[in-house]
Amino acid sequence: RGVPEGTRVIGVAFDGTGHGDDGAVWGGEFLLADYDGYHRFAHLAYVPLPGGDAAVRRPYRMALAHLHAAGLGHDPGLPCTAACPPAELAVLERQLESGLNCVPTSSMGRLFDAVSSLAGVCHHAGYEAQAAIELEAAAVSAGDGVDDDQRYAFGLKTHRPHGAPLIADAAPLLAAVASDVREGTPAALIAVRFHHAVARLVRSVCGVAREATGLRTVALSGGVFANTLLSEACARGLRADGFTVLRHRDIPPNDGGLALGQLVVAARAGARSG
Repeated sequence: RGVPEGTRVIGVAFDGTGHGDDGAVWGGEFLLADYDGYHRFAHLAYVPLPGGDAAVRRPYRMALAHLHAAGLGHDPGLPCTAACPPAELAVLERQLESGLNCVPTSSMGRLFDAVSSLAGVCHHAGYEAQAAIELEAAAVSAGDGVDDDQRYAFGLKTHRPHGAPLIADAAPLLAAVASDVREGTPAALIAVRFHHAVARLVRSVCGVAREATGLRTVALSGGVFANTLLSEACARGLRADGFTVLRHRDIPPNDGGLALGQLVVAARAGARSG
C-alpha cells in the first residue's frame, strides 16, 4: 500500500484529458515520478483535438483526426467517415488542415475513442468514456485465444536525443485497423488486437525506461486503467518482465485518485516550504 518516501517509479498515466505543462492536452504519458515531481520519459505522438469537447462527444471526429495525423485520409468506406454528416466533414477537413481550434493531444483515452469509431463500435458518446467502454466490451466478447496481431503496433524510436521524451506513434496501428475494417474483420477482433497492442507498448516503453534508469516499479494510473482487460494485460506482461506493478485498489484510477494525488503533492510542497 503506497510507495515509500524517496522512491521513484515509472508511472504510466493513461487518461482522457490532462493539462500538460507545455499547453497540450496530455493523457498518454510515461513519467519518472516520485512525491516531489516528475520527468516525462515518453508519450503518445500529438494529434489534433478538433473542437475540444465536440471530439469527446462525437468519437468519429477523433477517428478522423487520428487518420489525418497518420496521413491515411478520410476513406468514405470507413464507419467513422460515414458517421460524420457531409457538411460537418467538410468543415472538419478544413479545420484539421488549418489547425484552427485544434489543441494537440497525446491522450490514450482519445485514441480509444478513435479506434472505437474507426471499428464501427461507437460514434456518439452519451456518457463519460462510452466509446472506450464499448470497445472494451467488444474485446471481451471475442473471448480467449485471439491472436496477438503484430501489425497492430506503435512506431517507437528508442533513441532519445538530449534526453527528449520517446514518442509512440499510433499511425502504423491505425493503418492496420483501417485495413482490417475494409476487409470486414469483426469489430470484436479489432478491439482485442488493439488492447494487445497497447499492452505491448506499455511493456516496451517500461523496458526502455528500466534500461535508462534502473527503475523496476511501475505504477498504472489514469481513467483508462478502469479498463480491466487492459489493466490485467499490462500487469501480467510487466510482471513477466520482472517489474513490480502498482495498481489501484482502494482509490479509483480516475478523477478520485487524481484528487488524492493533488493533496499528496500539495502536502509535500507545504512541508518543504514550512
